[in-house]
Amino acid sequence: MKPILFKVIILSFLLLFSFKPNVQEFQGQAVYFSKSTMELGSWGARMSEAQKKQVQARLKNRLEKTYVLNFNKVESVFNEEDKLDAMSGATDSWGKNFAQGEQYKNIKENALVQSQEFYGKQFLVKDKLQAIDWKMGTESKQIGQYMCFKATASVPSAELSWYDFSWSDLTPPAKETDSTIIGQAETPEVKMTEIEAWYTPQIPVSHGPAEYWGLPGLILEVSAGNTTILCSKIVMNPQESLKIEAPDRGKEITKDDYRATIQSKMIEMRDNRGRRRS
Repeated sequence: MKPILFKVIILSFLLLFSFKPNVQEFQGQAVYFSKSTMELGSWGARMSEAQKKQVQARLKNRLEKTYVLNFNKVESVFNEEDKLDAMSGATDSWGKNFAQGEQYKNIKENALVQSQEFYGKQFLVKDKLQAIDWKMGTESKQIGQYMCFKATASVPSAELSWYDFSWSDLTPPAKETDSTIIGQAETPEVKMTEIEAWYTPQIPVSHGPAEYWGLPGLILEVSAGNTTILCSKIVMNPQESLKIEAPDRGKEITKDDYRATIQSKMIEMRDNRGRRRS
């Protein structure tokens, strides 16, 4: 075992047992902000720099977000702070249909409970936590007053954004070529996302923002795809007790069934729009 990794593990255990044993007496709150880059592709190549800046300004609410994570030793609640659109002064109603809702994670029970609203209908998604096979690194850096260590992983992209939607999701698979061997269906390629996370053993809980969890310390920074989430503020054991409970309103459904529901609705909308045009 590498010396620095051994030190991380020892430090985690020492800090873990230095806290009070009662889970309810140990709480914390972490504030995160996220930034995403916008991929314009071939469409963007035909735009001027002024047009690109205008599009980015209109999509600012989707590209820059603020979240709050409340946690104790085994539970956490992660939620986005509502912001008004800088251009119209209204909330992003279209984007909220595909945004991450209030998320509850219970590490001890390997349970995820997430509240999702889709076109006025409330769903309560219940499933297992996303399994992440972390590779522990030896690199370290300071984030605020906390010493952090690097970990990496590779996760199926669809599992990180199961509540989101892209029109490409409705694109039918490519037809088999003549070279395809009869009787042997070609396995579709699973798109993977590379994750880089920085966690601190100084806060020995296995929580983190969004789908990320499972490291020997609170995750303070994570980069995946075109998005980076960074912790900007931490309050340990605040004077007022934090509410750390699972949401309980909505139709119960699994992640896979929720994703199928979204796709079915979007197909219906696309087909209705096509009939109106014809």
